Amino acid sequence: MRVLGLDLGTKTLGLAITDKTNLIATPYQTLHYQNYEELVSHLKKIIEEKEIGMFVLGYPKNMNNTLGQAVLRTEEFKKVLEENFSLPIVLIDERLSTVEAENILIETDMSRKKRKKVIDSYAAAIILDTYLKRK
Repeated sequence: MRVLGLDLGTKTLGLAITDKTNLIATPYQTLHYQNYEELVSHLKKIIEEKEIGMFVLGYPKNMNNTLGQAVLRTEEFKKVLEENFSLPIVLIDERLSTVEAENILIETDMSRKKRKKVIDSYAAAIILDTYLKRK
């Protein structure tokens, strides 16, 4: 079973997926959404198609280790996942994951327009990779 990395934003959900050996995290796609029900519908298809056995969800603590609005949104989304899927969910500190993803994409000389389309899935891959390294 593969692991699906999730980077929740206010309008997008970045997705990353492991290979079959669960050693390598790869950016998968970015979903744009209006509500969580839309995401659940998309995730159900992905889980079945890619044989997902677990979620790794980015936990966006503030830099001073406090919990802000983004954490509350993430915890609400985690509850939605728990209500709709019987898969384990691991929370991973995601501070600076988007900054790291942005730096990687800049190093590859990707245009700003293209970076905007893929940044969330790359951030999800960094979150997922953090989990894999800890495991």
